[in-house]
Amino acid sequence: MDELRIVVADDEDAIRTALVELLGALGHQVVGAARDGKEALALVRSTSPDLVLLDILMPGLDGMEAARAISAEQLIPIVIVTGHGDQELIEEAAEVGVFSYLLKPITQERLSAAIATARARFADVQLLRTEVGDLKGALEARKLVERAKGILMRDMGVGEQEAYRWLKRTSSHHNRKLAEVARRLVALDQRPAR
Repeated sequence: MDELRIVVADDEDAIRTALVELLGALGHQVVGAARDGKEALALVRSTSPDLVLLDILMPGLDGMEAARAISAEQLIPIVIVTGHGDQELIEEAAEVGVFSYLLKPITQERLSAAIATARARFADVQLLRTEVGDLKGALEARKLVERAKGILMRDMGVGEQEAYRWLKRTSSHHNRKLAEVARRLVALDQRPAR
C-alpha cells in the first residue's frame, strides 16, 4: 500500500492518538490531527491530504457536516469513524460523500480495510468522472460537427455526405481535429455581417 498523507479528526484524545499510531504502523503519514470538524476542515484546506478520517460525533462541526463541507470543496476519500452501526447513519454518510465507514473498536486490520475500501471507491468515482467528461466532450464535438454540416449544406448547397467529406478533407489538410474545424466554422457563421 502506498504511503498516504492523512488528516485525522476525533474529539477523544486517546482515540485520536491511537489512530495516529495505527496509521504510522500502516506506513502512512498523519499531516494533521484535529479535535473537531472545524479544525479538520481547516487542516484539509491547508495540507491537501490524500485521505481524511473523521469521527462522526464531535463538538461544533460533527463528522457528517465536516464530510459534507470537504466534499463540496474537493473530491477526496473520507472515512467516517464511529461507535454507531446505525443503518441511517451509514446511508447519510454515503450521501455526504463518505467512501468508507469504520466501526469502533478500531484495529489495524479494520483500519487498513476501511482505507483500502475508501481508496477503491474513490478510484471508481474518479474513473466515472473521467468517462462522463469524455462522453460530454464527444457529445459536444458531435453537436459542433452537425451544426457545421448544416452551415455547409446551407451555404454550399450540398448534401449531408458532401458537407461531412468537406469537413474531413479540411481537417486532414490543416492537420486539425474535426471538432476544431467545425468549431471555427460555427464561430465564423455566428459573426455579424459587415
